[in-house]
Amino acid sequence: MKRQPRPEEVRLWAVVAATVRPGPGRKPVTPPEDAAPEPEPVAAARPFAPEAHRAKPRPALKTPPSNTLLGDIEPGRKRRLTRERDPIDLRLDLHGLDQDRARTVLIAFLTRAQAEGERAVLVITGKGVQGDGILRRRAPEWLADPALRGVVAGVSEAHRRHGGEGAIYVALKRRAG
Repeated sequence: MKRQPRPEEVRLWAVVAATVRPGPGRKPVTPPEDAAPEPEPVAAARPFAPEAHRAKPRPALKTPPSNTLLGDIEPGRKRRLTRERDPIDLRLDLHGLDQDRARTVLIAFLTRAQAEGERAVLVITGKGVQGDGILRRRAPEWLADPALRGVVAGVSEAHRRHGGEGAIYVALKRRAG
């Protein structure tokens, strides 16, 4: 069922209709006379109550693990990786590995990648069963390990096209010499 227009909507439409010229061969539309009642007084409006309009607290968003142990990739470099203007040189998929094996493979992969002169790699950890996978949580800790201090320049969550929350961009330092 269609609702009836409110008086202010009818008045507004009458103003709009009065400003429009009909097309060739058409008659101008005239609003009905009973559709333009007198405006209601505005003085009876309710006073503003700030506590009634206070915003409701938003639920906490699911955020990726905080990377307080290691710096983020520079914003410009991350943008270039996301838009694929800088190549992602190598990719490592840690799916199916336990923590100990995944850490060993990750450290060996990053040291080899830096030795080969690579500058950015993608480490795919996966999200886990409920979005809180152990590899996803532990990878930033492993990347901040003192053994990788001379290898890793920064870490950032990957763009959705590269795996989103289940993958990490790792910027590598230039090799010495």
